[in-house]
Amino acid sequence: MTTRRNVSEKTISEAQGGPPASDQVSDTTPAVPASVIYKLLGFTVAMICAPIGSYFLLLNTVFAGNATYSGAFAAIMANVVLVGYIIVAMREDDSERIEAEEKRKKAQ
Repeated sequence: MTTRRNVSEKTISEAQGGPPASDQVSDTTPAVPASVIYKLLGFTVAMICAPIGSYFLLLNTVFAGNATYSGAFAAIMANVVLVGYIIVAMREDDSERIEAEEKRKKAQ
């Protein structure tokens, strides 16, 4: 059985009266800035290393082999990293809003 494809978007070439290829604008900027990706990667590494590292570091040095206390501290460290990420994300969002307001004031 065959299927029929309907093409809803029509492209108009230069031969059909459309704009020349040199006038068409291509936007290849990334959707997410690189600084945001670096922050996300940093917090991802921190979310892996901080709880696991604190668990094994404190297991035999501070809590004398008590895995319950060491695991509880590792859970607290995971929450500390998470709250830190939320704070950084909120400050970044506020800074973008403030910059947009300053540009608007300068334009007036």
